[in-house]
Amino acid sequence: MADLINLIENWLENLILGWGASQELTLFILQALGSVLVVIICFVIVIALIWVERKLAGRIQDRFGPNRAGPFGIFQSFADIIKIFTKEYITPEGAEKGFYNVAPVLAIASVLAIWAVFPFAVNVLGADIHVGVLYIVAVGSFGILAILMAGWSSNNRYSLLGASRSVAMLISYEIPMVVSLLVPVLLAHSMKLSDIISAQQPWWNLIVAPLAALVFLISSMAEIGKAPFDLLEAESELVAGYHTEYSGMKFGMFYVAEFLHQYTVGALITIFFLGGWGGPLAVQWPILGFIYFHFKTFVVYLVISWIRLSLPRIRIDAMLNLNWKFLIPVSFINLVAVAIADRVMLEFSVARWIYVGIMFGLNIFILLVSLFLAGKTSPEVERETFPANRPVAVPPGTESK
Repeated sequence: MADLINLIENWLENLILGWGASQELTLFILQALGSVLVVIICFVIVIALIWVERKLAGRIQDRFGPNRAGPFGIFQSFADIIKIFTKEYITPEGAEKGFYNVAPVLAIASVLAIWAVFPFAVNVLGADIHVGVLYIVAVGSFGILAILMAGWSSNNRYSLLGASRSVAMLISYEIPMVVSLLVPVLLAHSMKLSDIISAQQPWWNLIVAPLAALVFLISSMAEIGKAPFDLLEAESELVAGYHTEYSGMKFGMFYVAEFLHQYTVGALITIFFLGGWGGPLAVQWPILGFIYFHFKTFVVYLVISWIRLSLPRIRIDAMLNLNWKFLIPVSFINLVAVAIADRVMLEFSVARWIYVGIMFGLNIFILLVSLFLAGKTSPEVERETFPANRPVAVPPGTESK
């Protein structure tokens, strides 16, 4: 039990080799089984997350949430899945059927492909490529393409408007997100995810670079399109946004992709800022590293859901102002400052605890100065007030006689 994951892997390898398979074929089969297992785990996680978020939303909004299907409503997600995936497919007239049908598949595939490089525990990972961070940024951008394809191919003005908003918002927020990712890369001196996790033992990047973690969290929430950044599918303005014309399984695929995307953001924050699978005895017992990884990811998921359920939607102009006038300048300044401080302290061989303290103080200083300057430079517009003698509506039956 001390090394359950590697024990199962060795057992499967010996079993397949015993059937007469070559070493290359055995390796291919094990990698294929691992890929299928990751996909299955992702979908099981989504089913659980749907129930968790609905119960959390119920508690925050002073109601019960799902409580009919099974104890505590745990079977509600299965009922929803059966309902959605058995509905009729309706393709709108005039739609570009090729792009219309490919868009929901691409939405899920763009998220699942990111999990191919995640280190779940020590020596338990898919592809330990040297440009893991670049791979995540490149593959994650396909989600924007899926939104654009869905909005344009639906032949619906509301869908197209929702997709057009994605161009302004998602692509804009890619900039501070990518710049904030360069800080963990700089601190680890590597783009390999396994090296970034190893560099965070025992001091997480959340402590070393809290400002980069904050910028990445805000930018990622805009990327997944959840409140307060849910302009892509603002129901009060755009019906349902880019997937207005989707129904049945195709709509369900977008729905699954949204939940999986949010959980993936939690996994990315865990890898880059929370030490990944790191924890007590995680090296000796890899199964503990797997548990630590998903526990941290789940906590980040709950924080994002809490923010989503607590804050109202932001206007598109305020959202872009936040990005271009605050997040992007702050992220670049922080990157340059961290790079200079890292180089200087490595030259003088500063002790690790002093290094962490200086980096933490530098990040907090940049954040406080940025907030102070933002408050000084933002224009204060006085709200228009109505005159005291303005005409008002009088309820029927109360007119003076």
